[in-house]
Amino acid sequence: MYDNPQQFIATVAGFLGGFYALAAGLNLAAAASRLRGGRGAWRGGLAWGLVAAGFLGGAVRAFQGRPPLMPEWAKPAIDACLGPIPFTLAAFALLVAFYVFRRVLVRPAVAWATCNAAILLLGLSLTDRQFTAIVSRADNVPIVGMVFLLGLFVWLGAWKAVENDRRAAGGRPPAEKEFSQRVLVWPDLVYIELICMVLLLAGLIAWSILLPAPLEQPANPVATPNPAKAPWYFLGLQEMLVFFDASIAGVIFPLLIIFGLAAIPYLDQNPRGNGYYTIAERPFAYAVFQFGFLQLWILLILIGTFFRGPSWGFFGLYEIRDPGRVEPLGNVTLATFFGDACLGAGLPRADLDHGMLKKLATVFWREAPGLVLLAGTFLGLPALLGRTRLERQRRALGRGRYWITALLLLMMLMLPMKMLLRWTTGLSYLVSMPEYFFNF
Repeated sequence: MYDNPQQFIATVAGFLGGFYALAAGLNLAAAASRLRGGRGAWRGGLAWGLVAAGFLGGAVRAFQGRPPLMPEWAKPAIDACLGPIPFTLAAFALLVAFYVFRRVLVRPAVAWATCNAAILLLGLSLTDRQFTAIVSRADNVPIVGMVFLLGLFVWLGAWKAVENDRRAAGGRPPAEKEFSQRVLVWPDLVYIELICMVLLLAGLIAWSILLPAPLEQPANPVATPNPAKAPWYFLGLQEMLVFFDASIAGVIFPLLIIFGLAAIPYLDQNPRGNGYYTIAERPFAYAVFQFGFLQLWILLILIGTFFRGPSWGFFGLYEIRDPGRVEPLGNVTLATFFGDACLGAGLPRADLDHGMLKKLATVFWREAPGLVLLAGTFLGLPALLGRTRLERQRRALGRGRYWITALLLLMMLMLPMKMLLRWTTGLSYLVSMPEYFFNF
């Protein structure tokens, strides 16, 4: 840690100067590209030129040791907006908004403006000691880069899909169908792969020289790290353990996510959209895959990487990670809540001297609210919808495909539902049967 804020600012000022200079260069390139667009393009070129001038001013100030600072009043406000419930709901809302307003949001000007806003927010946030301590960790730096790469590729795929949908509405084939020229593996493809391999190898060498490997001290059984985090690619599973039993979060859910997403093309019988980007022709497959990948995997990785602190508590990006902070953690099962809050009576207990059938009946009676809720969700709801609002889809898919699709979708929805229930009511399990090693 640094003795005073001025010392910290002096340490990060040089990096921020290069960071803002790079952003200015990118915007100058965008302005030059826009100016080559013909008549009327000068407005866009002027706009990106002004943005480049702003970033260039920030670079000059940073090189002088006075980088633009994040306002102190904004930090608690941003931390409040990034609490577990607002952050999760905002992520869902952004996904829905991106799907509904995709024709506007995929425009290059809108996408580039969003990227500039993210770059500015990152630059201002790097003047905060706590934020910099989080994102500058050697094993977190790649995650920051992957966030921007993820946004790039999500936008690129959606942009190509929207463009193909426009072409289809005008009676034109997809852009991919117009590529009629054949490319030979040798020498064309092999040369490209060789160049990419050399560039990637050079980048990895530079990365390994500039950024030290995230190696820690040898394992010490008397000094457990707090928090003890899994590698970033397993942080999603570690986050699931907060809301589900280990067998479900560590085995069943990952298998359902992987095989469920892979099964979408086989469950969705829509023959269109093969071999080219489209959303309008495959809305169900696109929405389900984006929800499963972004919300059920990437979101959990981001939470585990940037928001989980000591004792696996939820901390803001600018909040001090105090290991002594104690959070009130509710750990109430649905049976306990139903028995205490609704009936005002204790839960029936299965004594060890009870017979097997009596013990089983006692456990099932105790967990009756959760069992009824799960049965209604996974059996009653699909059956009811299949005979009412989703009858046409059920007939088109067939009974088997319909039930598999419904059960997979409900399992996907269970994760955000359990997350919100845990954060709002402290509910741990809908059904808790430790006698039979089953908790859900």
